Amino acid sequence: MAEKKNILTYAGLRQLEEELQDLKVNRRKQVAQKIKEAREQGDLSENAEYDAAKDEQRDIELRIEEIDKILKNAEVVVEDEVDVDAINIGCMVKILDMEFDDILEYKIVGSTEANSLKGKISNESPVGKALIGAKLGQVIEVETQAGTIQYKVLEIQKMN
Repeated sequence: MAEKKNILTYAGLRQLEEELQDLKVNRRKQVAQKIKEAREQGDLSENAEYDAAKDEQRDIELRIEEIDKILKNAEVVVEDEVDVDAINIGCMVKILDMEFDDILEYKIVGSTEANSLKGKISNESPVGKALIGAKLGQVIEVETQAGTIQYKVLEIQKMN
């Protein structure tokens, strides 16, 4: 089975590359120093600092592996080439929740970058999936556990 492509914006790619660099260069050294200091305290069988440092080392290595895998299968969306006639990954959209008369603003990104607290929704999320391909003024429907929600597309622009 082929690996799933990880769709990233250029900003998302840069962020992952910076995190990877930090993990490999800085965090590895820091945790190695913690392990060294904990070893110097003697008996490792009852050394909580040693256990904590080893756990931190494992977490760092797992994250490095995860980022490597994401970057290996990355497909970068070039924001300058994003067509704003229809919503796609790399777009910033304003939509109107027709039930609550509430205006929402989202950036459509790949699942790797999604962060609802920062207004970044995945193209694979229910709302993201429904928005992909929608045009200005179009009303879309999203099936949720709470029922069907209708949104009207108010604005489509390139992410800045």
